[in-house]
Amino acid sequence: MLPMFDGIDWLGVFFYILSAVIVVSALLVVFSKNIVHSVLWLVISFIAVAGIFITLNADFLALIQVMVYAGAICIMVVLGIMLIKRDDMNKTNMFNSQLYFGGAVALMVTFLTGFASYKINYSGNPPMVPENSVESIATLLLSKYVIPFEVVALLLTVTLVGAIYIAREVKADADS
Repeated sequence: MLPMFDGIDWLGVFFYILSAVIVVSALLVVFSKNIVHSVLWLVISFIAVAGIFITLNADFLALIQVMVYAGAICIMVVLGIMLIKRDDMNKTNMFNSQLYFGGAVALMVTFLTGFASYKINYSGNPPMVPENSVESIATLLLSKYVIPFEVVALLLTVTLVGAIYIAREVKADADS
């Protein structure tokens, strides 16, 4: 925990800075014309979310956020982009007819989230995470939930191999 320095709550300052980074980078994900740039902004957003987890003393969740989302998921998205043959990458993230509907849904979610945040009685102190949270998560993952954990890993592997196979088939048809 950072001490109060001249009456400044540094955790609150970091929270608001990281929140602003998340909102701005999420908007840039949506409004970037180049899909590769969108993925890069998504990585920044995921890393800022990991920073929020660190301010909440959830180091394990921050590590998983960076490894799984900023690392693996974004790499899979870039791999999917590379497998799709496009002539001009600047026209890959075009706006479509559902822009207004999506904007209305985004405004509604923002309003509902803000309203829920306003109604929550927040005391200013982040929730305390038990000291052995990583140990308890690891024990659960490798004992009680080992089968679902392995099934999800296998499912993701099969999905990736299937996507590569389908993309190679499409490219082979396009070349002939």
